[in-house]
Amino acid sequence: MRYLTAGETHGPQLTAIIEGFPSNVTLNFEDLNHQLHRRQKGYGRGRRMQIEKDTATIAGGVRHGKTTGAPIALVVVNNDWKHWTSVMGIEPVEEDNEGKRRVNRPRPGHADLNGGLKYNQKDLRNILERSSARETTMRVATGAVARQLLAEFGIKVAGQVIRIGDVEVERQELPVDELIRITEESPVRVVDKEAEAKMIAAIDAAKEDGDTLGGIVEVIIEGVPVGLGSHVQWDRKLDGKIAQAVLSIQAFKGVEFGIGFEAAERRGSNVHDEILYTQEEGFRRRTNRAGGFEGGMTTGEQIIVRGVMKPISTLYKPLQSVDIDTKEVFTAQVERSDTCAVPAAGVIMENVIAWEVANAFLDKFGGDSIEEIRTNLTNFLKQVENY
Repeated sequence: MRYLTAGETHGPQLTAIIEGFPSNVTLNFEDLNHQLHRRQKGYGRGRRMQIEKDTATIAGGVRHGKTTGAPIALVVVNNDWKHWTSVMGIEPVEEDNEGKRRVNRPRPGHADLNGGLKYNQKDLRNILERSSARETTMRVATGAVARQLLAEFGIKVAGQVIRIGDVEVERQELPVDELIRITEESPVRVVDKEAEAKMIAAIDAAKEDGDTLGGIVEVIIEGVPVGLGSHVQWDRKLDGKIAQAVLSIQAFKGVEFGIGFEAAERRGSNVHDEILYTQEEGFRRRTNRAGGFEGGMTTGEQIIVRGVMKPISTLYKPLQSVDIDTKEVFTAQVERSDTCAVPAAGVIMENVIAWEVANAFLDKFGGDSIEEIRTNLTNFLKQVENY
């Protein structure tokens, strides 16, 4: 299973095509668009979220509410396109046309300068339009499709914010359904009301200073069977694939599983998860410090992943940069931005991880239809039970 996305932040639409998705999976369109709406929420978002009301249209691969096995085409229209038709149109324009809104001052922390040098673009808008986090709209849409496949087999996805700026909340080990309910009601996606108030105050202070804030988000996947991923080749390890997916989200700079970097401070006896066995549950772990993985494969415990998001690079009190034409020092170009996108980034992270887990699920129990997959899973679970 794979997907490709296309489109620019101020272009007419964003597009994704999913290939290899099995047939006969019922797609709930409301659930799909619910994930897109979640991505647009969160305290600290900018004005763009008031302009766009993201709704995906399915343009192929689904008939009468069920997937057919053909490629699934998803489209999200950009409402703001009407204000950018002359700037982002495909028709040729004169080189000195002022309507191009040419960008020649790269923003520190963005892809502007690297991309301009790599692709030999003298208008950095040709880089920033695609490197923008607007692209994650379609990654959430594809993840929303993948998590509906996971839901068919009782696999649930949840997330919570652990830190915004210097405000950290203690990780809450709640039942997944309760965690989802509480975080959905929080503007910063935390379960601790005291920490919520402090985070909101920190975001307000950063906004007043023309600055931005990053943070840490955690994603939990529950109900995953043992044995997804593989130890036999480096590129088949599922935790490696998840790590790559998380770090590919714009502004993410770090990832860890389970106790993560804390393992460096502990002795081995306080890091590894002891193995238990009961007739009722089979093999289990006493703890889950490994975050659901050993040897690149799932253990059957919850998958627990944390990602670190840096503060957004566009500042309303911009940092120093250099004009690519004159090479003179200027303050960097200002594009529309958020003060803090950590709560929304958690939604993105949920969905990119859901995609990777669903892909590994199909690798293990693959079939062209949901019925074939279900049969393969049932046979494997019997094999595990009789081990």
